[in-house]
Amino acid sequence: MQPTLPLRRVALLCGLALLSAPALAQDTYPSKPITIVVGYPPGGSTDLTARTVATELGNKLGVPVVIENLGGAGGAIGAQKVANAAPDGYTLLVGANNEIAINKLVTKKVKYDIKDFTAIGLIASQPLVLVASTGAGVKNMAEFTQKVSKNPGKFSYGSSGVGTALHLAGEAVKEQGKLFMTHIPYRGVAPLTSDLMGNNLEYGVFVLSSGLPHIKSGKVIALGTTEAKRSATTPDIPALAESPQYKNVDISVWFALMGPANLPKPVTDKLKKALADSLQSPDFRKKMEASGSTVASPTVNIDQFLVTEVAKYKKIVEFAKIEE
Repeated sequence: MQPTLPLRRVALLCGLALLSAPALAQDTYPSKPITIVVGYPPGGSTDLTARTVATELGNKLGVPVVIENLGGAGGAIGAQKVANAAPDGYTLLVGANNEIAINKLVTKKVKYDIKDFTAIGLIASQPLVLVASTGAGVKNMAEFTQKVSKNPGKFSYGSSGVGTALHLAGEAVKEQGKLFMTHIPYRGVAPLTSDLMGNNLEYGVFVLSSGLPHIKSGKVIALGTTEAKRSATTPDIPALAESPQYKNVDISVWFALMGPANLPKPVTDKLKKALADSLQSPDFRKKMEASGSTVASPTVNIDQFLVTEVAKYKKIVEFAKIEE
């Protein structure tokens, strides 16, 4: 008969086994499908970005990566789910600047903060574009500035909603140009487009990929894109920053991969590497560029990027007194 181990030794061995279990789980990560939450319905730019990067991540990590669309509250419902998720790397977020960095600044209803996430990496970005209706009577930023400044309060611009990147871009233009225009928030891009093309609204801000078909058809007039430099997608449309008065306008819609706070470093490192490898994939780059996005550099320091972005948005929100 084998002698029994002393109880203290058994307890010690059990304790060591328990301590090594999380490390073992991290070493074998991922061992089951990963869910990427998108805070919007299918079909939008965030959803498209998520689905495109999910395919690449699945190939790199060797497990299925599935999308869960959880729309509502400007992306905040989906973001909240990820903020509340277990920090095991199996529930992630592909989010845009609205839900990651802006919502908390404009509404007290949002309970999560940026510190409730582990930032994994920047995926891509798209410029916005300031447009004029054909009835506004302007063709470029010089004419726009002259007309609006001479008629304070007479003209309006529209965006897809209060506190969106589009809204903040419009307010940045107002601040830099020292202009007085009324903001008209729409429930999405479709009614905004309808009013612009019907000459019921003078100006509007679009995500470039959404506005481009109407610009190309001549139904609206592009005044300028909102990133610091011209978009490679539309090299013929000047950046607003090319006009000295608007040199500090630099706002885009960007997409990032995020996990819950306290994601273990081995898991974070595996996800960071898989994302960096995905960003280098020719197929991924081709698909993203076809949608009007610029793929991020894998060397971007995502934590510093987010600090800079939040500071930028906070300044605009305070200037414009945006609150929802």
